[in-house]
Amino acid sequence: MPSLELDAFIPYRLSVTSNLVSDAIARTYDALFGLSIPEWRLVAVVAEAGEITQQAIGARTRMDKVTVSRAAIALVERGLMDRRGNPSDRRSHLLALTQAGRDLHAAIAPKALELERRLFAPFDPEEVAAFTDMLRRIEAAALALEG
Repeated sequence: MPSLELDAFIPYRLSVTSNLVSDAIARTYDALFGLSIPEWRLVAVVAEAGEITQQAIGARTRMDKVTVSRAAIALVERGLMDRRGNPSDRRSHLLALTQAGRDLHAAIAPKALELERRLFAPFDPEEVAAFTDMLRRIEAAALALEG
């Protein structure tokens, strides 16, 4: 039976790489916009969705309820997001960006794309496409393991 070598263990490599990329992005978003990674994720998801519940954000981003809730509270307090009752489910609330939130997203999105471009510049477009496809397949396989 092969022994576990952490540096060659793919789930470990994914975690380390994800943390490195997230840390680089976090430094940029914090320095330029005063946003944490969870706050940025909420802004991005809500910008795409228009209106969305915190539960749906958690399911989409795989962030836990407490992280989503704290980020939403911070963004509402900063005037970047509105929170209102959900007419189709009175137990939940809908989040939507305010005009200030939409303006912030419009300022951040090009920076995010530039970070992505710089990160993947050493790779051929075909490699990036294959990598993206593999990440989606890994995600599907991990979801299947959940049951």
